[in-house]
Amino acid sequence: MDRGSPLGEFLRARRARLSPDDVGLPRYGDRRRVPGLRREELAMLAGVSAGYYTRLEQGQSLNASAEVLDAIATALRLTTAEREHLHVLSTTSHRTGPVTPPEEHASADLRTLLAAMGHVPALVVGRCNDVLAWNRAGHALLAGHLDLASPDAPDTRPNLSRLVFLDAHTRALYRDWPAKARAVVGNLRVLTARNPDDACLAALVGELAIHSPEFAALWAEHPVEPCGRDVHALAHPVVGDLTVTQQTFHVPREPHQSLVTFTAEPGSASSAALTVLHQACGVGTGRG
Repeated sequence: MDRGSPLGEFLRARRARLSPDDVGLPRYGDRRRVPGLRREELAMLAGVSAGYYTRLEQGQSLNASAEVLDAIATALRLTTAEREHLHVLSTTSHRTGPVTPPEEHASADLRTLLAAMGHVPALVVGRCNDVLAWNRAGHALLAGHLDLASPDAPDTRPNLSRLVFLDAHTRALYRDWPAKARAVVGNLRVLTARNPDDACLAALVGELAIHSPEFAALWAEHPVEPCGRDVHALAHPVVGDLTVTQQTFHVPREPHQSLVTFTAEPGSASSAALTVLHQACGVGTGRG
């Protein structure tokens, strides 16, 4: 593991986030060349030697115990998601080299489920955030400017991460685009930690870093934010302003796939907007 390893990057990013004042350490009037805690200070807070922590951050000391990692996580004041991320990074440090995963498809059962959901916008997302399938409502809500059939072929599949950073329509859709962008990067950090040898994920990160300075800046901050539940205020080109709750559910028999749904508060103006969108896109007729 070299200096640019994900584990080292994550530890340095989180160490830089803290100041001596944050953790009750004296400054002694010193002027610091870099932001955040020094390695020696972090090691002292975690109860490990400065030399050991330095080797861990530089990738020279592998297989740290769970107890040591928890002590470091506590010293860094990591969130629950960040703490889990630290443990994942420590267990995926032995890389075998880039691997191209097999081609993904949404199963017939999932496609039937999407069609049955009718007016509920929903889509199936693969391991790299590619849209493997969506129903008409999901297509109309997120990407009505794209071909409805685009997820059917690997070469034309929309990628949700790519859309957020490189597609003007998607950028305009999210009223709080910076928050959405950070969430996308946070989720990509989780995915790449769990699949460090995935060549497709590595290529996606590289592409976004090259073509989007905003992505590159966020990636360097190393946010960690697994998908779960989120609320988005949208400025939709057809039905106007609405607020939707996005929920992500893992598919049991396809561990790298997720079902993503969007709902609105019953009886709200946003719910009425989804109904109008449902009628406008012809949900319930033709293909799902």
